[in-house]
Amino acid sequence: MVSQEQRRRQLAREKFLRQQQRRTDARRKARMRNAVIASALGVVLIGSLALYTTGVLKEDKKTNAGTEVTESSSPASPLPDPCEKPAAGKVKSETWKKEPAMTIDKSAAYTMKLATTCGDIDIDLKTSAAPHTVNSFNFLAGKGYFDHTKCHRLTTNGIYVLQCGDPTGSGSGGPGYTIPDENLKDKSLKGNVYPAGTVAMANTGQADSGGSQFFLVYQDSQLPPSYTPFGTVSESGMTVLKKIAAAGESTGAGDGAPNATVVINKATVTKS
Repeated sequence: MVSQEQRRRQLAREKFLRQQQRRTDARRKARMRNAVIASALGVVLIGSLALYTTGVLKEDKKTNAGTEVTESSSPASPLPDPCEKPAAGKVKSETWKKEPAMTIDKSAAYTMKLATTCGDIDIDLKTSAAPHTVNSFNFLAGKGYFDHTKCHRLTTNGIYVLQCGDPTGSGSGGPGYTIPDENLKDKSLKGNVYPAGTVAMANTGQADSGGSQFFLVYQDSQLPPSYTPFGTVSESGMTVLKKIAAAGESTGAGDGAPNATVVINKATVTKS
């Protein structure tokens, strides 16, 4: 026979054990939650740093404090495509094992015209300051390498660039060779800002890793001075860039394919 006192003690002990179990469960859940949060923050920080060094910085979409989001909320519809249909033709897939021999006149002036579906983008090239880069573009344009290629990336948060020059459209394509970094102390780069109108080489984040991909800055952008600036967009070309940017990008997060159909129908480099 269990006395009332023994029964009371048994119930008290069971209650204590239940409380301890609840505390243990709560601590375990807290640790798991904190680990998930820390892991997520780590991914965000590492991802942001990697994107920054490759010329593309994302920012998370945020709602204002106190703003209620309901199920009826929906993303804004993209603006109408402001560009024309691409010209008929196929992208070339040829690659080369080494940088082309120097054939340009380093003391001469060269220009590049990108005849795109959205309008012509004329670029004054910085031949004497970036001869390897200009020579490479002269070679590739002469081979029709850029013709019928899409400009595959538009960034609208943090930095403001349109990226082109990849025949695969994936962001990982190139001509098979790399060219050295040049002109990283260009007088136009002040306070680690690439001013609007700058045309610069994309790279892998490693020195001397430029290939064929390049970006056109349509609004002043804070970037480390590790991307070869090799040209300046004309005033009319800036109008085209801003039209493309105004149409936005596909993800809504500030980094994705342009909503505008931006295809380089023909790229031409000309000696002035």
